[in-house]
Amino acid sequence: MSFTALPDLALRTLGGTVMAASDESFAAKENLLNPGPADFRPHTFGAKGQEYDGWETRRRRTPGHDWAIVRLGRPGVIHGVVVDTAWFTGNYPPQVTVEACTAEGHPAAEELTGWTEIVPRSPLTGDAAQEFAVSAGRLFTHVRLGIHPDGGVARLRVHGEVVPDPRLMTGLTVDLAALANGAVVTGCSDMFYSSPANVIMPGLARHQAEGWETARRRDEGNDWITLRLAAQGVVHLAELDTSNLRYNAPGEARVRGADARTASLEDEAAWFDLLPRTRLQPDTAHRFRLADGRPATHARVDIYPDGGLARVRLHGSLTADGERDLVSRWESCSQGR
Repeated sequence: MSFTALPDLALRTLGGTVMAASDESFAAKENLLNPGPADFRPHTFGAKGQEYDGWETRRRRTPGHDWAIVRLGRPGVIHGVVVDTAWFTGNYPPQVTVEACTAEGHPAAEELTGWTEIVPRSPLTGDAAQEFAVSAGRLFTHVRLGIHPDGGVARLRVHGEVVPDPRLMTGLTVDLAALANGAVVTGCSDMFYSSPANVIMPGLARHQAEGWETARRRDEGNDWITLRLAAQGVVHLAELDTSNLRYNAPGEARVRGADARTASLEDEAAWFDLLPRTRLQPDTAHRFRLADGRPATHARVDIYPDGGLARVRLHGSLTADGERDLVSRWESCSQGR
């Protein structure tokens, strides 16, 4: 599987931000994390020249190079970086480096130390998305993009696995299905219109494309997604949100759980109901309090027969084993083991 299938840890909706840059004379540093591909309107000139949907620095007349520091939306293990120079043809940087560091708390950009090179100095071409695999295998909270010596970059994507800080989760009620807490989508029957990973994103979906939507089903089956939860836990409240899905919401939905610590997920008998098959309404945030107190590491959401969901939330509490797993993973990734 390509690392680009993993979540973008720098995503703005996860809380990512461009904290500082050496220069942004022609185009703002914040554009680096804009969602979607870069836009371009030719012959659109402002007071500083052609306007670009990206970050662009002035022509450097002194030694050194330009840089931008990004705080990741969530700490995690980085598996790859995409540096996209879309629309930059005569003004792209010929080379790039990427460094990363780990910091506690909420430091300012100038307080960050301990930078580790994760992408060595590498050539870039113009108007292209260039992928760089990363094998550092440890947890990072910030990255520093270096362009040599200057120029423009449209987008920066930092793909990897979220590693949640257990100190912010243990002993609390949390969303066990949230990407921000380390949950991931592991399977899906159909993603014709939009990705199932959208359902575990933070915040509310602003329109249909920010949720999950399947093609129209023409057989007797139904569509579904499976999730690996943040850790083993007990789900107390399920939220199935069909916001923005007015004529393509599912008629019904069912939520099941399974515990991979005690049974094979391939065994149908391992799955138990959290929410039995239940009627849904269009454009509605449904909330269901659950009675089953069995621990689960995974969840499956079936929709009948097809359609889409904007968000899925599974609020619950971690088990003692789940808390230990989170702590172990945090310590292991922090030490690069």
